[in-house]
Amino acid sequence: MKIVCVFFVSFVCLLEKFADGKKSPNIVFIVSDDYGFRDIGYHGAEFATPNLDKLAADGVKLENYYVQPICSPTRSQLMTGRYQIHTGLQHSIIWPSQPYGVPLDDPTMADFLRGQGYSTHAVGKWHLGLYKKEHTPLHRGFDSFYGYWTGGEDYYKYYVCDRFHNRTIRDLSASGFLLPGQINNQQDVEWCGYDLRDGNEPVTTMNGTYSTHLYTRKSIELIEKASSSKQPLFLYLAYQAVHSPMEAPDKYIKPYSFIKNKYRRIYAGMVSAMDEGIGNITAALKQNGLWEDTILIFTTDNGGQILAGGNNWPLRGYKRTLWEGGMRGVGFVSGPALGRSGQISKELMHVSDWLPTVADMVGSKLNSSWKPDGENQWPMISKGKRSARSQILHNIDIWTPLKGNRLYNNTFDNRVRAAVRVGDYKLITGDPGDDRWIPPPHEEIDLMTSKEKVTDPADTKNLWLFNVRKDPSEVIDLSLTMPEKVVELLAVLATYNATAVPPNYPPSDPNCDPKLHGGYWGPWE
Repeated sequence: MKIVCVFFVSFVCLLEKFADGKKSPNIVFIVSDDYGFRDIGYHGAEFATPNLDKLAADGVKLENYYVQPICSPTRSQLMTGRYQIHTGLQHSIIWPSQPYGVPLDDPTMADFLRGQGYSTHAVGKWHLGLYKKEHTPLHRGFDSFYGYWTGGEDYYKYYVCDRFHNRTIRDLSASGFLLPGQINNQQDVEWCGYDLRDGNEPVTTMNGTYSTHLYTRKSIELIEKASSSKQPLFLYLAYQAVHSPMEAPDKYIKPYSFIKNKYRRIYAGMVSAMDEGIGNITAALKQNGLWEDTILIFTTDNGGQILAGGNNWPLRGYKRTLWEGGMRGVGFVSGPALGRSGQISKELMHVSDWLPTVADMVGSKLNSSWKPDGENQWPMISKGKRSARSQILHNIDIWTPLKGNRLYNNTFDNRVRAAVRVGDYKLITGDPGDDRWIPPPHEEIDLMTSKEKVTDPADTKNLWLFNVRKDPSEVIDLSLTMPEKVVELLAVLATYNATAVPPNYPPSDPNCDPKLHGGYWGPWE
């Protein structure tokens, strides 16, 4: 019997090994980009997500699930099961012009599944390194790839610009990537190029095709081929949606004329196009006789970007911050083969858990050379067992400027940007980013024209403690009333920090210039 698991980022699909033991489950993993916690129907979105809502209602909603605040760290942890302090991705994302990627000695989920006899395919966004061919998908365990190697671009032209980066220059682009003409000042160096690939080859014929439609179509083609194959399928679909720039066909935007905020209205259209695509993928699984043996999982890669239409209400903060709005993700598991429906799991789960969970799902184990930080959560998802983890390291970023005064000696330095969850308690130190609660925009509010909060130099507070089970919106700071718990969690951070590798965030390399490579972003070493 053949099984298909579909993953949506915010999660990975996990299946029990079937009793006959003759076939391994197919796995389809779908990830949405910058999809806000508020922005799905069952969390109160003001726009429709009928396919996502139905799939979630028919499966298991993961309501205590965490990702990372930004793209590359989440995707790297999903693929390798390794915390970013162990891969050098503590500080930021991988920019197109930077010569680094996820370490080559950390194998990926695709490597593992290929070793189990799977046919492995990636569609959509990569964002795990491109400066050497060895960092691109066909060299990281995938048999095929169709999509883009960078982290964000135009939805129709597949064109993006980047500028000089190093760890001493603050990322100034709120959206994360620049479009032509968005130079911050005359000192900036800008490199621009196209980024759409079929395997390693540039694609030049899709200008004008909306990427959400394109990646849905390519995924359906792979599903159709899988229906006649005896080899199990791993399909990793990482939508560009709903990352900026704000672009969607008019037909998806028009139903939301009641949303007065322009960017929120476009964002609603972007979500609707993605929701339709997921519905079409579900239909393709049914039409090709795979649905009854399918598990479908959906996950985001980080919190919504309020400056690009997203929203995380009632959570505090948003993309790039260490508040819950930056890291608590939308995610669910669905499909007839799951064997459970109408369930809500409030057990603790982290994006790094997917790799060991998949290993259990296919009836295998990671060998001793694999050292994931993630935990096997398949019993939790498939049988309702307790979570296999009791804590999460959200991050330790020693390269973000220190904030405030050191309050405790002989333990973790509370001036460093970091966060950890242990049981019900979450400790945040240093500068976690914009600390506002941002409600869904109203007619008189235009969040795209507002600026991210600039911290008052006089504000030296650098320590917060919350019981996030009772207080998920992080309203009641317990750091002054529970000093023992603060010291306990600082010690946990110190233990993690002792295992960290140095951050990797090299200056941009001018040899990245797409003009030197046929106008396309691609390897230059």
